[in-house]
Amino acid sequence: MANFSKSNVPQFSVDVYQNEYLPEGGAEVNAIVTVTATGGGTIGSAVAAPHLYSPGQGPSAAVALMVDCSGSMDYPPTKMRNARDATAAAIDTLRDGVHFAVIGGTHVAKEVYPGGGRLAVADGTTRDQAKQALRKLSAGGGTAIGTWLRLADRLLSSADVAIRHGILLTDGRNEHESPEDLKAALDACAGRFTCDARGVGTDWEVKEVTAIASALLGSADIVADPAGLAADFTQMMETAMGKEVADVALRLWTPVGTTVKFVKQVAPTVEELTDRRTEAGPRAGDYPTGSWGDESRDYHVCVEVPPAGIGQEMLAARVSLVIPEPGGSVQNLGAQGLVRAVWTDDMAASTSINPQVAHYTGQAELAQVIQQGLDLRKAGDIDGATAKLGRAVQLAGASGNADTAKLLAKVVDVVDAAAGTVRLKAKVEEADEMTLETRSTKTVRVKK
Repeated sequence: MANFSKSNVPQFSVDVYQNEYLPEGGAEVNAIVTVTATGGGTIGSAVAAPHLYSPGQGPSAAVALMVDCSGSMDYPPTKMRNARDATAAAIDTLRDGVHFAVIGGTHVAKEVYPGGGRLAVADGTTRDQAKQALRKLSAGGGTAIGTWLRLADRLLSSADVAIRHGILLTDGRNEHESPEDLKAALDACAGRFTCDARGVGTDWEVKEVTAIASALLGSADIVADPAGLAADFTQMMETAMGKEVADVALRLWTPVGTTVKFVKQVAPTVEELTDRRTEAGPRAGDYPTGSWGDESRDYHVCVEVPPAGIGQEMLAARVSLVIPEPGGSVQNLGAQGLVRAVWTDDMAASTSINPQVAHYTGQAELAQVIQQGLDLRKAGDIDGATAKLGRAVQLAGASGNADTAKLLAKVVDVVDAAAGTVRLKAKVEEADEMTLETRSTKTVRVKK
């Protein structure tokens, strides 16, 4: 690994927030781990792979744009036009030198530009050619998203680049392949590229779109009005162009006798990572976090330690950041955090909950009760839905999550927010319900 000046590399830092004090016999240790990457930004990064770095231009990257061209994209006709315009806007946002391709998605995936199993390299000429090719896009056919993702993977893997990213737009349900086929495609693509997914209009399945983004460590959102696509695509591409380091893993080491109960991202969204662990040597495991630019994210780590006597203390877990490399070697990003356990008979110390832990436990519950409430509402269980969504209103208010509170108020009439007393609205706009469901995992950070 070549040596590079520190200024090229985003600096990672890890902060741990916890109450380390446990009562006698106490075994569960909770901590919020804040990971921050700073100072990469426009400079570009040599950290992922130095031979893929060009000074002053940011890391090398490849992007695949997957645009739904199924028959439903013609209703209304403005939808296809908005999708073409949005894709053109995203292409205009590509940095010079970035590899890219446009894929038209129906029940099969076809290369719209450049074709021939290749990627184009962004410059004035190729951007113009790609936008010309977009004009020929027309709607017709079915929807098999797994085929789009597999083609994107083939194209993206053809370039020797540091960052690989997909942007996927759909307006319908994945009706022309089985859920198993889509799951198999996601499993095959996971860890090979990250992907943002967007549903346009209201005829798509929220759980499909959020599952794609979740599996591929990207963002999911609704664009209810197709007119909003260009602004959304531009912002997504700007974020993708700001990524500096790919394939960062959160490495968790725990001592003998300690079990990991869960690891989840809790900000900016709730994302369960527990089942994605890959073993990394004795008592250590890696949890994937995807690509990073200049940003900060929070993770909730919960471990169970062997109970000990008053006055004893132990290291319950050590968190570090690594980039796994081919052949089993690893690059350590130099930041680590320690999670501790100290047994005490001071009741006040051992029973107080750390404010960060309390806040994010509430945010995770908020995401869960929204999902449960909307599922119960769809199933016709009015009482169950009212109870869950009432709890959601209570949690959103208490934690200061104003965006989620606003979305909830479009689905329920709030009688008493603090008590969680609500009534389900008799008539709810489909777009409002889908927006609440799609954004249910978005969290707010603790007010310092």
